[in-house]
Amino acid sequence: MNERSLAQQSAVRRATFSPGEIKTLRPFSIWEISSFMFDVPADTLRKKLADDPSLPQGKTQDDGRQRWFTLDEINELRRRVRFRGKSLLPERPKGRAMRVAVSNFKGGVGKTVVAQHLANAAALDGYRVLCIDFDPQATLTHSMGLTEVKEWHTVWGIMCRDLCREADRIAAGYDDPDDCPYPSSDELPQDVQSIGAQRFQDFIQKTCWPTIDIIPSCANAAFVEFASAQYRSLHKAWSFFGCVARYLDELPDDQYDLIVFDCPPAIGYQSLNAAFAADILYIPSGPGYWEYDSTTSYLGQLGDAMADISEGFSALAEDAGITLPKRFRDIRLLMTRFEPNNPLHMAMMGAFRNVFGADVCQNPIEMTRAVEQSGRFQMSVYEQDYRQMTRDTWKRARQSFDRAYQEFHDTLIGSWREHGEQDQRKGA
Repeated sequence: MNERSLAQQSAVRRATFSPGEIKTLRPFSIWEISSFMFDVPADTLRKKLADDPSLPQGKTQDDGRQRWFTLDEINELRRRVRFRGKSLLPERPKGRAMRVAVSNFKGGVGKTVVAQHLANAAALDGYRVLCIDFDPQATLTHSMGLTEVKEWHTVWGIMCRDLCREADRIAAGYDDPDDCPYPSSDELPQDVQSIGAQRFQDFIQKTCWPTIDIIPSCANAAFVEFASAQYRSLHKAWSFFGCVARYLDELPDDQYDLIVFDCPPAIGYQSLNAAFAADILYIPSGPGYWEYDSTTSYLGQLGDAMADISEGFSALAEDAGITLPKRFRDIRLLMTRFEPNNPLHMAMMGAFRNVFGADVCQNPIEMTRAVEQSGRFQMSVYEQDYRQMTRDTWKRARQSFDRAYQEFHDTLIGSWREHGEQDQRKGA
């Protein structure tokens, strides 16, 4: 059965990836760039290119009618071209990258689809993105073109590395090491020491997108939940929920602009790490009652878990680099698989807004043929070539995600500015 499964997986990759089963990012037409990225007439962009031959000129394909550009070429145009004196570079407030966790209890509500499309849209907007796949299903990892991942290069490895570092930090706080009631790193199991000895950059992998990196996941990473329970029993003072936050704090502020977490459909060690590292919590939900019920349960249980952690670790948090109690800068609920002509979906949208008010996103993700294909073929709407379907079908799907992304972007920038202003006040 496993052999048949792997053979089918390989067949899917051959059908959707480039030769050699390696996923590559397609080029983008001058129509797409002018209409959806730069928001200028295509003729205006063509004139800019004609006036300055040193700019990337793209390449014509078989039809010979349009020029097509790689994302690297598009980003060079962003840096070098101005229209009416306006820069094409996206707004980027000072400070570290903003961190967004896409999370919910319910499976099938589109967490990975949302995380993937937000990351892709941000990259097309000119931002540098880091994705972290916390889900052992590894769908986001596969959608980014990674297929062979070892568990020690996942969040599991980050947790082992953090346990070793925290064990030594805590032991160093005692004048006499023999007085420390907790083990140092060299007293931890050998496999923990071995995995924990990895370098900071060992976990970050390149993807098929030149401006998106990923800390991947894999099926074996499911065992991190069992391993983490064992690690906690070895070191009672280890703030297990802060591993990823401490890891990301090591990043230079300007290495990335956005960090997106794709979380598993459960509250466990991985999802708690995502929650404590996140600035913004994005909660996708389908338009049915069971999704509504699951979402309300998720919020309640996540709140209870975080409150228990705050109570149990408050005395240790400051030295461990964690702020307790945890406060998100923003929480948003995003309706997915939405059909605007479906009365039930409209009624559920009203129910969500009655309960959660302005925290419900105004722009849901609509269900279209292109959206269905994005999950089936491990390709986002942005990665799909509009020539493979009717242009109207592709535009409708893209515009749904573009509206959702623009609302997400506004939330992101608002929180980013507030974050920077608070840091400035602290510095003063």
